[in-house]
Amino acid sequence: MLTDPIADYLTRLRNAALAKHRMVEIPSSKMKKEITKILFDKGYILNYKFEDDTFPRTIKIALKYHPQTKESAITSLKRISTPGLRKYASVDELPRVANGLGVAIISTSRGLMTDKEARVLKVGGEVICFVS
Repeated sequence: MLTDPIADYLTRLRNAALAKHRMVEIPSSKMKKEITKILFDKGYILNYKFEDDTFPRTIKIALKYHPQTKESAITSLKRISTPGLRKYASVDELPRVANGLGVAIISTSRGLMTDKEARVLKVGGEVICFVS
């Protein structure tokens, strides 16, 4: 049993990107699926597939690399709010990652979204992680 499945998800992505793997397979959950969708929409991963018909349910993620330099699109993944110390931010306190070049993933009352979307909708919430 994992005490922090989101930290495990981010660590698996980080390790696969550092090892230059093309694919990574991660145990599935609703929150992990939403984070994966956000990473895909923002261009940090190449593609993903939810395998809900197999047991255990998994998410297969194709990592994205620069064609010439072979550098990963994900340079930094950092867990902010942990089970032992939750971090919340109001709409005025929402963090900026890498001066707006990165993304903060926020869990709001309207679901998971980026910091930019939360500012537009004027909602705050739990700061899950930073991606750049």
